[in-house]
Amino acid sequence: MKLVDLTRLLDAADLERMPEAARAAAAVLVPSIDPIRPGDRGAEIMCALFGCTREDLPDGEGWGDEALHFSSHLGTHVDAPLHYGSTCEGRPARTISDIELSELYCDGVVLDLREGSEPAKGITVEALQAAIDETGAEIGPGTAVLLRTGQERFGLGDLQFYLYPGMTREGTLFLAALGAKVLGTDAVGWDRPFLEMRRAFNETGDPAEIWDGHFAGREREIFIVQQLVNLAALPSSGFKVGFFPLKLAGCSAAPARVVAFLD
Repeated sequence: MKLVDLTRLLDAADLERMPEAARAAAAVLVPSIDPIRPGDRGAEIMCALFGCTREDLPDGEGWGDEALHFSSHLGTHVDAPLHYGSTCEGRPARTISDIELSELYCDGVVLDLREGSEPAKGITVEALQAAIDETGAEIGPGTAVLLRTGQERFGLGDLQFYLYPGMTREGTLFLAALGAKVLGTDAVGWDRPFLEMRRAFNETGDPAEIWDGHFAGREREIFIVQQLVNLAALPSSGFKVGFFPLKLAGCSAAPARVVAFLD
């Protein structure tokens, strides 16, 4: 069995790589990491804890550690229904710690939308159907549908990274109606970029332009996964994929290690 890591690397140094105009999104892209290294603060902490001196420690070193601060939506992460609102399908929305691990290990299908989507625009139901037809795969109950939009071409330092194709309410409910439970994307977000949704709302005054891809999850329970990588390494179907989020009690999401299992 071959394992393919679909998880984006988290690096505090990415903050310096981000364009200034995009840094409002830093909380979901870059962790804050305060390093505690064996040769300095790690040794100081251990000396205080054990009442010893550096001469009592191997090579004068203590332990390595890091103090972390991050959003529950940092990097590759799984959204729980609570992220979309307090209710889902008319019931209290589940949190990330309510979701069973068995619900997050499922058959995977990759939809190649590189030719069927446009930067900063909504992905149409027609484009989704064409990509499904291309794979020839069946999307059964509980399937994970992973959208390859081509965003793997860009790094955090590229403005194009933030102009990703996004999903709409119609497209989200279309996939959910086919049986998909986990909906993943290689883009920063599931919906169209925030500036695009704001522009559309200001032009039309239609509240349906606001975060419609996510808000669809109030009507149909789905788990949205964002910031996937390595989708190019997967076949279109015939594999399993596991989404392993941190078990954060009562939270609306959690960073996850996402792994595909190929025979």
